[in-house]
Amino acid sequence: MRPIVLGIFAAFFFAFTFVLNRSMELEGGSWIWSASLRYFLMVPFLFLIVFIRGNVGPLFVHMKNHYWQWLLWSSVGFGLFYAPLCFAAAYGPGWLIASTWQITIISGSLLVPLFYITIETKNGPMKVRGKIPYRGLAMSMIIVVGVVIMQIDHATQLSLAQAALSIVPLIVASFAYPLGNRKMMDLCQSNLDVYQRVLGMTMASLPFWIILSMVGLWTVGSPSWDQVVQSGAVALFSGVFATVLFFAATDLVRGNMQKLAAVEATQSLEVVFALAGEVFVLSSPFPSLLSSTGMVLVIGGMILHSLMSVRKRSSAKPRAVQL
Repeated sequence: MRPIVLGIFAAFFFAFTFVLNRSMELEGGSWIWSASLRYFLMVPFLFLIVFIRGNVGPLFVHMKNHYWQWLLWSSVGFGLFYAPLCFAAAYGPGWLIASTWQITIISGSLLVPLFYITIETKNGPMKVRGKIPYRGLAMSMIIVVGVVIMQIDHATQLSLAQAALSIVPLIVASFAYPLGNRKMMDLCQSNLDVYQRVLGMTMASLPFWIILSMVGLWTVGSPSWDQVVQSGAVALFSGVFATVLFFAATDLVRGNMQKLAAVEATQSLEVVFALAGEVFVLSSPFPSLLSSTGMVLVIGGMILHSLMSVRKRSSAKPRAVQL
């Protein structure tokens, strides 16, 4: 239950991303700065946390010893996740982006066969290839149905081009985020804690953001002060609070792909929190009965998914693969 609770709190803070990114877009800010400023501003927050805990040294040593892995998977998990997310905000309201983002629930489950897990056998620990959690995936489909219902209710407000420009980048982001997160979990194991891993991934992704910000300076100029302030809020609430909470939740279920999928399913609540934020902060219209029905399905699907994940596995043993 604890990983699920942490996941829900992470979803609440992640929702700030969709609301504030939409706010910056409506005020004329570029998606390039919405994306890159968040990670530039996250560094001092996270560094202070890790420094106070006395864990900066071990992090730097680990990053030095595995430089290319840190650079690659941090760029995937943070760069190819957040840049497309901000790009999509230019072509749709926050609630729609948050809704479409929930395909990461499916994406995360489909990535399971790419990883190996350790199981105990009579002959000792053995590595086995993960299998797609089909029962959990079925529960995820309920969430997706709820998301689709909400999209259909508002889709008439968007052109085909706008829909494509918001959906395609989010498909990329939905695979990049869990892939980068899980690869870094495998790399760090128990050598680094959550705070060290988030700080390390943020710093290792900085080359990606520096390049993107240079493109921003060339194409749209420097960001406004208001965009810097709002990006700072995103960095603190979503980049620090939400990311640390979510990574802490995934760390608690490391090695259990079924429970990991359940934790990722809690992020469906971002839809509810983002929609509430748009209604009360951006004065968007309150959702219709159809959209409310979709939200109920999202929440119900998340609960069912979570319950399914804690049931005992069937007696069938996974096929062992010796590495």
